[in-house]
Amino acid sequence: MKFNIHGKKVEVTEPIKNYIEEKIGRLDKYFANPDDVTATVVIRIRGIEQIVEVTIPIYKIILRGEESHSDLYAAIDIVSEKLDRQIRKNKTRMSKRVKEEPIGFDLSFEDYRDEDETSIVKRKVIEMKPMSEEEAILQMNMLGHEFFVFKNMETGEVDVLYKRKDGNYGIIETK
Repeated sequence: MKFNIHGKKVEVTEPIKNYIEEKIGRLDKYFANPDDVTATVVIRIRGIEQIVEVTIPIYKIILRGEESHSDLYAAIDIVSEKLDRQIRKNKTRMSKRVKEEPIGFDLSFEDYRDEDETSIVKRKVIEMKPMSEEEAILQMNMLGHEFFVFKNMETGEVDVLYKRKDGNYGIIETK
């Protein structure tokens, strides 16, 4: 696995890079071609909390984990375990998806900051590709989000998938 490691307002030293590569590199066993996979790791500091965000796009699925802890190494351990659990938890769903033609959803994240005080503090740009409701549920779980916007392959419309308080899912359909 290749790594793209950088820090926001924090210097990423060689021992930190080595530790990240060791811990996140353990996920290689889950990938058919680990040399084609690139993990993006961002380290940020908010107050006394050290935040580690890991994004791994594979087979048009995006694995994502974010954890914070007062100790950077503990945050790296926690996010590594979280990604491992995500992969194992969604193993059957992903195996179904590999049998079919994988239709994915690529995200690119951009921070938006304006000089004036506004209520928009972050923007995300997403590329809409058609997917089934099952694929949208898988993608939302892999990202660890409470909602997910996708283009429904059956209707051709943009839908919003969300997780309900009872643990089930709901869909908001657009016309």
